[in-house]
Parts: sequence; C-alpha cells; structure tokens
Amino acid sequence: MRRICAVNRIVRPVSGTLLRRLALASIIANVGIVVTGGAVRLTASGLGCPTWPRCTDDSYVTTPEMGVYGVIEFSNRLLTFAVGLIALATVLAVLAHRPRRRGLLTLAVADFLGIPAQAVIGGITVLTNLNPWVVGLHFLASMAVIAAAYALWRRAGEPDAPTVAVVPSPLRALARVTTGVAVAVLVVGTWVTGSGPHAGDHGAARNGLDPESISQVHADVVFLLIGLSVALIFAFRAVGAARATRAAVVLLAVELGQGLIGFVQYFTHVPAILVGAHMLGSCLVLLAALSVQWSTRERRPVTAPTAPATRVETEAVPVTA
Repeated sequence: MRRICAVNRIVRPVSGTLLRRLALASIIANVGIVVTGGAVRLTASGLGCPTWPRCTDDSYVTTPEMGVYGVIEFSNRLLTFAVGLIALATVLAVLAHRPRRRGLLTLAVADFLGIPAQAVIGGITVLTNLNPWVVGLHFLASMAVIAAAYALWRRAGEPDAPTVAVVPSPLRALARVTTGVAVAVLVVGTWVTGSGPHAGDHGAARNGLDPESISQVHADVVFLLIGLSVALIFAFRAVGAARATRAAVVLLAVELGQGLIGFVQYFTHVPAILVGAHMLGSCLVLLAALSVQWSTRERRPVTAPTAPATRVETEAVPVTA
C-alpha cells in the first residue's frame, strides 16, 4: 500500500493542455526533420555518413576527415533522437493523463513507433546509395508520422463522445476524396524529385523517369486538387458550415502558394532553396487537407441528463380524537 501511494505521488496526472502542447510539438518537430532532411539532400550531403547505423565503419560519429557534408548528415541523424524524445514524452503524458482518454494511446504509440521506422528507412536509404524510390518512401513515411501526430493533437482537444457530422454525407465523401488527391500529389511529387537533379549525392542514381513528363503529371494532379478545394468551399458555404469553409479556404491558399513555388522552381531550373520551400509546403498541404477532413465532424460534450421532477404524494392519515 505504501508503494502504491509513493508511485501516485511521483506520477502526477497530466493536464489536457500539456498533452495538446506535446502533440503540437511533435507535429512541429516532424515537419522540421522533413525540412532538415531536405537540406541534407539539397547540399549533396546524403552520404556524408556513408554507412548506417555507424557514421563510418569505425565510428558512430562524424570524423574531421568527412568535412561539412558529414556534419550536415550526422546532425540530421541526431535530430531523430530529439523527435523521438518528444514522441516518447507524448506517450508518457497520455498514460499519465486522468481520466484516461479513449483512443489517444493508439495515436501516441503510432507517432512514437514511426520514429524508429523512419530511422530504419533512412538507414536503408544510405545503404542503397540513396536509391530515389527509397528516398521517396522516407519522405512519405514522415508524412504518415505527421498525420498521426496531427490526429493526436486534434483528438486531445475533443471530448470523449461520438462524432457528429456537421455537413451532409456527400460533402464528407468529397472531403475524403480531396484528402486522397492531396496524398496523391505528395506521392507523385516524390517521383518528380527522384527524376530531378537533387539526388543527395553526386554519385546517386535517378529513377529514370522523364522529368518533364512526370512534372506534367504532377501539375495535372495539383490542378485536380485545386478544383476539388474550390468545390468544397462553395459546397460548405451552401450548407452554412462556417468552420469547414474556413478550413477549405486555408487549404486552397496553401495549394496556390505551393503551386506558385512549384512553377517558379520548374522554370528556374530547380534551385535548391525553392526545393526546400516546396518540401515545407508539402507538409502544410497535408496538414491543411487533414484540417478540412476534421472540420466536417465534431465531438460534442455529453451533458448529464437532468432527473425528472418527482411529485411527492402524501397519504391522508386519519386523526382520532
């Protein structure tokens, strides 16, 4: 009994506010590692540490002989530990939260397990000499982790109640289709990157696709996404869904900004700085699309039913003299 009391004094309940802040920090950290990972590739530092999990055959850390490329690549590896610590802290916060929240632990664990999975894929990327298909998978795995962290952040701010649709079912289906097309844009975008000049290392191979042709396919899918987003704005406004309308407007704005960066980088021969901005924009497109998806439903607090008023009847008691 004394041990249980001691544990209760050590492990104190975590507030919902702290839990949401940790989930938000996980989103930011994972977006940050996508951007820094892009910096590794754009500076041709992808093989700065030529092996994995060690940096060289004899050392887990970079050596002076490896120069700035080794420092850049190794620094990105170290950031993985920081992201993992945030994800671990989020899991512990979910476990310590009182009352226990339904579904939060699954999302927190998915976010946490995505970090070592990312490290393994990153190691395969190095061992395959930056194979462009594996590099693309590495990026998409980051998108999956970001999606899990975002779901945790949104879910942590909701009550434990059944979801209620705030727009008609056809519009919810249209939002899901739009999210699916946004994911398709990210997938095709990795094919464009794999055919372009930024291989991450001067000796890394490309995927063999024609850059001009695959860029046109990518642009076509982007135009489809923009068209669907415009349709969502008008449809949400028609049914009076203000919150969903705002989310769709934000999605369209992010898409237009991302599209502008894409066109400029294409016609300026893909400068590294714009490619890095485009990678950041990809994360924002995903987050904005998920925001639209979440805005089509909500969880309303369950109010305790009020007890019906009862009428008290008194029995007539005979009075005797």
